[in-house]
Amino acid sequence: MVMSEVRKIKFKVFRFNPAVDALPTWKVYEVEVDRGMTVLDVLLKIKEEKDPSLAVRYSCRQAVCGSCGMMINGKQRLACFTRVLELNSKVVVVEPLNNLPITRDLVTDFSDLFNKEKMVKPYIIRDDIEEMKNPTGMYLQKPEELLEYLQFADCIECGLCSSACPTYSTDHLFLTPMILNKAYRFSVDSRDKGLQYRLPIIDSEHGCWRCHFAAACSSVCPKGIDPAKSIQLLKKIITSAGIFKRMRKKEVQLTLRPHAAEPPT
Repeated sequence: MVMSEVRKIKFKVFRFNPAVDALPTWKVYEVEVDRGMTVLDVLLKIKEEKDPSLAVRYSCRQAVCGSCGMMINGKQRLACFTRVLELNSKVVVVEPLNNLPITRDLVTDFSDLFNKEKMVKPYIIRDDIEEMKNPTGMYLQKPEELLEYLQFADCIECGLCSSACPTYSTDHLFLTPMILNKAYRFSVDSRDKGLQYRLPIIDSEHGCWRCHFAAACSSVCPKGIDPAKSIQLLKKIITSAGIFKRMRKKEVQLTLRPHAAEPPT
């Protein structure tokens, strides 16, 4: 019978409660770890056995909910999806995500991201209002139409891409890769007619044009989405659709496709 490998690993954990602490601190915990344990398993073990004051956010433990995103040895990762021994490190450094306000310890505030998500209207918009209210059938799609957005539809909103984004770190008005990917996913959906309503946000000073294609966002996505690609495709949609900006002092005039739908009422 093969015995499970067990090692003693030191966890250097970021600690900070903005309500009472003047400055962040670090606390080191030594934990016995076996092959199957994830970083989240260890953090919960620390919380249960060593320090109940440690704050960590989690839910599904299966890389589906996106709740446990954090910095692990300097890289954005999901704690529930990161096996400790696969890090090949005697010391594991755990911190909250970059670019986001700290709520407490390893928990960050996603309010900015969720508010920006509302701005790009992350849902299907159509002009056949009566059909939407009283549907007579399904909105069918061809397989090739589904494939246009399917690879970008698996976002779990973990925020790792926004944390890794160098543009967001210097411009907090930037929509971020997570939000722009969401805007592309719906704008390219064959059932959607809402591109023109998203344009004032995505085609703006802090929209898709602020992306410099560093691709840091794509390198950390736990679901294999390529938000850097979706942002470039979003730029292509805007330019190829014949949409042009004319700046007149503080006003921006948008020339849209003549067949664009009227706003839903």
